[in-house]
Order: sequence, then C-alpha cells, then structure tokens
Amino acid sequence: MRSLIGFIIVLFIRTFSKIFYRLEVKWLNPYDPSIWDKTRMVVLLNHTSLYEPLFSQALPLKFLWRFISKMVAPAADKTFNRPLVGTFWKIMIPNASTITRKRDESWSHFLKRIDEKSLIVIAPEGRMKRLTGLDSEGKPMTVRGGIADIIEVLDHGLILVGYSGGLHHVQAPGEHFPRLFKTIKMNFETIDIIELKKQMPTESRAFKLKVVESFQKRLESNCP
Repeated sequence: MRSLIGFIIVLFIRTFSKIFYRLEVKWLNPYDPSIWDKTRMVVLLNHTSLYEPLFSQALPLKFLWRFISKMVAPAADKTFNRPLVGTFWKIMIPNASTITRKRDESWSHFLKRIDEKSLIVIAPEGRMKRLTGLDSEGKPMTVRGGIADIIEVLDHGLILVGYSGGLHHVQAPGEHFPRLFKTIKMNFETIDIIELKKQMPTESRAFKLKVVESFQKRLESNCP
C-alpha cells in the first residue's frame, strides 16, 4: 500500500512535469529499451534541487513502479526530519533509509538492506548545490565515497547515470515554489557494472578512490 501511494504521487508529479516543463533528453551511449530491466542502480549527478522528481517524465511507467516499489535509497536526515518536506518525501519514497552525514551505523544499515531485487538510487554528492555553485557550507561539490561502497557489493546489471542540467532556474535551495514553463535538461548514460569493476583496482581503498575519480570526471564533463 505504501508503494502504491508513492507511485500515485510520482504519477501526479510526472503529469505535472509534462504539462508545465519541456524536457530535453540526450543519451550519451546507444539507447536500448532493455536497460530498464537491467538497471540495478540509478545515480543522479549535479544535485541542485528537491524538485528533481520533475525529471520523472523521462522514465517509462513500468520502470517508475519498480523505482518506487524496489528502491533502496539513502536519504539525508536533515531533509527527512523537516516537518512538511520530510513527511512528503517519506510518503513518496517509502523504502528510503535515513542517514547522517557521518560514517556511522546509519550508512552500514543502508548497505545491509541491498539485496538482489533492490534498485539502488543515490545522489553521490551527498548534498545540494547552492546558487554559488558550492554546498551549504561553501565547499566545492564533489562525489563522495559512498557510491564506491555500493558498487563494490553489486555483481551484475547496469548503472543508469542521470546528469542533471540543474534546476536553479526552476527552484533553488531555500525557495518554496517552482517557476513554471521552463526547459529542463537531462543526459543519460548506462554503465555495465562488471565492466566498470574490471577497470578498477581490487584493493578496497584504491578501488574507492578510483570509482570516486571516475564519477567526478563524469560529473564535470557530461552534464548538459
């Protein structure tokens, strides 16, 4: 029932997005319809706004249902503990795991929830870009090591990377209402998990550093 309610909310957002926003999508590698069944992990790069569900109009309905019902996602406690916004996100993403910004048991708990049926969703920068181009503490936006922890436990399937063109022109952090009739942009890329891991060192720390470096380069070069 919780997944059904979340799916209905996403359908409403998807319809709203189709009516009020023009979406430009570009695939950075050849598009294959089978990717939606093979995707094990969804990665959003260039995290700029809580209005990013507007990009849901780019996803097929069948995948959206799987997205809601099978999603395992880390969610910042800072967002989920907010009275109104937090309640909305808890309803829309019933399987989210609340985590802190620290390397503590909350992250370990999230990793333990991943199984063969999970669809992992993550924004690996771990915080939102402000209008300054920096995070809320004035630090550069960079990919964090958590993405490597997840990839390390996966042994098959695809990573679907969504490169956001940014949504500050729709709603920037701190603003309450979106601006309508804007063009939003998203580039997509699929990465084979097995092939990616073959390119990485086997030693754990070196593996993490190389994965982070790889996705940081993608963040800097593939956003529209």
